[in-house]
This record gives sequence, C-alpha cells and structure tokens, in this order.
Amino acid sequence: MPYDYIKALHIIFVVTWFSGLFYLPRLFIYFVEANEREDVIRDAFQEQFLIMQRRLWYGITWPSCVLAILFGGSMIHYWMPLSENPWLITKLCFVFFLFLYHLSLGKIYKRLKSGESKLTSFQLRLWNEVSTLFLVAIVFLVVLKNILSMGYGIIGLVGLVILLVSGIKVYKNIRTKG
Repeated sequence: MPYDYIKALHIIFVVTWFSGLFYLPRLFIYFVEANEREDVIRDAFQEQFLIMQRRLWYGITWPSCVLAILFGGSMIHYWMPLSENPWLITKLCFVFFLFLYHLSLGKIYKRLKSGESKLTSFQLRLWNEVSTLFLVAIVFLVVLKNILSMGYGIIGLVGLVILLVSGIKVYKNIRTKG
C-alpha cells in the first residue's frame, strides 16, 4: 500500500482514537455526577452511561487505537534510520505515554463499572485534559519535525496546562455557586 494511503488511514484512526479519549472521560464525569441525583434517576443515568462507555471503549476507542498504531508503525521504515529523525523518536515516546493514558482510562472504566472508583468529577476533569496535552505535543512535533522547536512547544504546553487547570477551577466555582 503506498505511503500516502497508509498515512491517510493512520490520520483517520488517530482522529477516531482521540475522539474516544476525549469523550470517554466526559462520560466518567457524568457517571460520577449522577451520584448527586435521587436513587432512581442516579441508577437510570449510570446504567445508560455504562452502556455508552462500553460501546465507546470497545467499539471505537480500542479498535482505533490498534489501527492507528498499526498504520503508524507500518510507516516507520520510511524514516529509517531513526537516529536521523530524533523528532520521530520523541513522537514515539509521546505515543507510548498516550497508550499508557489510554490504559488508565480502561482501569477507570472497570472501577466505575464495579463501583470501586473514588475519583471526583474534578479529578476526572483534570484527567480529561491529559489527552489534549498529548494531542498538542504530537501534532506540533509531527508538523515541525524539530525537537528544538519543541522547547517553544513545551513552554506553550505549560501555558496550556495552566490555562486548562484555571478554566476547570473557574467552571467548578461557577457550578457550585449556581
């Protein structure tokens, strides 16, 4: 299969993988916040959120993860030797940690399903933003193909983290007052 077709398929599955990584934690937040409802409503909401989580996790997020990694991995030989492409080594490190994040969402899903999770909606909101940080880092790295430029990217990421955490705190204050 020609490089451009593999690259297009890789991008498609990266997009669908990230859609799962963005939406699944939101469903976790809604599930946890349902605990504040009356028993009948809480049970109905949580049952529905578990169905949505299962379908998203097994129907979109996992298959997209596997296919993104397979198509991405099949392009590595175009960039050999890796020592001449340090940006790609850095990208692969980010993808490895993104995969660990992906697995952490699976643990949260299983804990919520079994009623063992003690995470608050605020903690889940913070955890929800991790995928955004990975996305920003990986996209800038792939587009710029330059680790030195990552210095500026890291400064931008730190700024983004501060902005996201501040936004989450402001949102929490608005919700608790309203």
